[in-house]
Amino acid sequence: MLLNKNINMNIVVTGCSQGIGYEIANILIENKANHVIGIARNAEILKQIENKANNNFTGIPFDLSTIFRNHEQLLEKIKYRFEHIDVLINNAGMLINKPFGEYSYDEIEQLFYINLFAPAELIHILIPFMGGKSRTHIVNIGSMGGYQGSSKYNGLSWYSSSKAAIANLSESLAEEFKELNIDVNCLALGAVNSEMLSVAFPGYKAPVNPDEVGKFIADFALTGNKLFNGRIIPVALSNP
Repeated sequence: MLLNKNINMNIVVTGCSQGIGYEIANILIENKANHVIGIARNAEILKQIENKANNNFTGIPFDLSTIFRNHEQLLEKIKYRFEHIDVLINNAGMLINKPFGEYSYDEIEQLFYINLFAPAELIHILIPFMGGKSRTHIVNIGSMGGYQGSSKYNGLSWYSSSKAAIANLSESLAEEFKELNIDVNCLALGAVNSEMLSVAFPGYKAPVNPDEVGKFIADFALTGNKLFNGRIIPVALSNP
């Protein structure tokens, strides 16, 4: 049971067409007081979530790799639904697994674009809709691969570096946004049975499933900023 069940919350979630993001969106819409915008590339999956929602989910098909040139288009669609945003969950991510010397420049750019630049730009355009009189929360989904002092693995150097960057950005923005009443935290996820894990560690079976982690993230997004701000929090039973 999610907390804040009687409080209307406007929530934006990215990457909600599969894996953990899909679970986050479905858990949040169980509470009719939550109004959720889901951003993902797969319009069909977004429509499926809309069909089982209580008129409290709006899917916006959008490719975050185009956000810098198309942010006005995305912003207009968000503004049509929300005048104020209580929670932003930057869940969308990308992983490429190959030796350091074999990465192309385009692959490195893609990783940093999706894992760092796109969530940063989404935060940038949504700042005017957050904070103010009410306390609001940005949750960036990081990785144990980007958590300082954690185990590191062959083939994931650039992925881990991009996740380390979003963790550092979260700490920096938490300080910068203090006067705006916007809290920022980063959840560094460990191994979860998802499409991304199968790319990082083929054949590995994690002890945690997406629905379990999705429930934790949804709860944390709604209530975690009562206790945390500017924190990078490991969420892992194993790594991998």
